[in-house]
Amino acid sequence: MTIKEVSQKYDLSPDTIRYYERIGLIPPVPRKPNGIRDFDQESCNWIEFIKCMRSAGVQIEALIDYVHLFYQENTAEARKAILVEQRDRLQKQIDTMNLVIERLNKKVDRYEEIIIPAEKKLLSE
Repeated sequence: MTIKEVSQKYDLSPDTIRYYERIGLIPPVPRKPNGIRDFDQESCNWIEFIKCMRSAGVQIEALIDYVHLFYQENTAEARKAILVEQRDRLQKQIDTMNLVIERLNKKVDRYEEIIIPAEKKLLSE
């Protein structure tokens, strides 16, 4: 696949895909004899994985480390540790957001129960 096709398929700009390759976020993409990138299924799988992880907020540095380790022997535990650390970081963010949502829900309920009826009463007097 060309970079344009991959860009459209994964809704990423060609510049983003090139950047991801340049910084090691995705492994080097195979190239045709003329030097043009020729994305194979493995390359597409990496792009899909990285896009998913980035959309969840996984840190770029952690993903770069993960990709580098992937192609080394006996790194399964290290790769797992990176994923666990990122998962735990995301879970803390989710927990914080849930607390914020809970607080906002209480504020909204207060409006429904107290503030809006009080305003209506004032306006009718």
